[in-house]
Amino acid sequence: MPGRRPADRTVNRRTIIVGAGLAGFRAAQELRARRYDGEVVLVGAETHPPYDRPPLSKQILSGRWSPHDAFLGTAEGTELDGSVELRLGTAAKALHTAGHQLVLDTGEALAFDALVIATGTTPRTLQGRVPPGVHTLRTLDDSTAIRSDLLRGGPLVVVGGGFVGAEVAAVARELGLQVTIVEALSAPMERAVGAAAGAMCGQIHQEHGVTVKCNVSVERCDGHHRVERVHLSDGAGLDVALVVVGVGVRPNTGWLETSALPLDNGVVCDEFGCADQENRIYSAGDVAKWLNPRTGRRSRVEHWNSANEQARLVAHNITNPHQQLVMDAVPYFWSDQYGEKIQLVGEADPRLQTTVLTRRGDEAHRLVLFSENGTLSAALGFGWTRAVALCRQVITRGGSLEEAVAQVR
Repeated sequence: MPGRRPADRTVNRRTIIVGAGLAGFRAAQELRARRYDGEVVLVGAETHPPYDRPPLSKQILSGRWSPHDAFLGTAEGTELDGSVELRLGTAAKALHTAGHQLVLDTGEALAFDALVIATGTTPRTLQGRVPPGVHTLRTLDDSTAIRSDLLRGGPLVVVGGGFVGAEVAAVARELGLQVTIVEALSAPMERAVGAAAGAMCGQIHQEHGVTVKCNVSVERCDGHHRVERVHLSDGAGLDVALVVVGVGVRPNTGWLETSALPLDNGVVCDEFGCADQENRIYSAGDVAKWLNPRTGRRSRVEHWNSANEQARLVAHNITNPHQQLVMDAVPYFWSDQYGEKIQLVGEADPRLQTTVLTRRGDEAHRLVLFSENGTLSAALGFGWTRAVALCRQVITRGGSLEEAVAQVR
């Protein structure tokens, strides 16, 4: 969707991108694709080259891919050339907005004309002592460490029933491990999609031999040299060989606390992805809290497609300051579990009205529609890719629940 806004900056000789994940990599790639001829510096805290994160809980964890297969830009024509300066193994320490300077953990201060913040998120973990064998999953090193422990065998406890934990559980079952999901709410994914739809997610795991324990939390993990037992809030104890914690994330904004940027569970952006008044500082990916022109609300969308689209728009807006674009793509997310594709399109909210549809003659293919005042807001599909694609079109044009039901049926 086109939009116009004034831009004070007319000359841009250096753009610095902080964060070398998908959003940061794509922003650098798109700047060069749009013939931006200034310096591009890509700063990343990890020592690995930029890599894709969805395979971490799928292909790499299962062993179908090697870690190298996840590196971004390995396909011909997609790599970053020497025109992008890579500063890997280097973290941002502070931002001086007035002076347009980024301070690195090395003590070096880099001046910029434009800055893209794409520092992503950090997983939350358990409180108290956490013995070896208790993992979170966010990085390539996390994924390889979990796979190593999975190959040792033994019972696995997944703490949290979100998509990442669910994918880990599915891979572990495929490898033959005994798996228990521990969820504090009444159903997996309840916070995102509500109890009824969350129960459908839990049912998939139960059908594949996973024990799903809801309305219970982890009190502590015990073990001498590594984790051996998990103690639950209902008094039960579970013998374990490893634990994977998936209880949400927090945006990596600590280094921005002393800056003048607005922070609120992420970097607060307008509909153009801009976070300051000078149109110099942008944000993209999981750390960015963009204004949605469809709903008038700001939100962080932790999905691959959104990071990709936001990076593309930020690159456009940096190179076209007098003809900027707003983010109007409908959020989309997918998860592969037990050979079945689970897809979420739109912005689901447990408070919205829900309608459940089943494909005629095939109860395994289900669709949960979320609507508000008769307008379709989101759709959650279980193995029903055609229906999700149709719903995406309806949401894009602001269509009704009735229209979506008619098209799917």
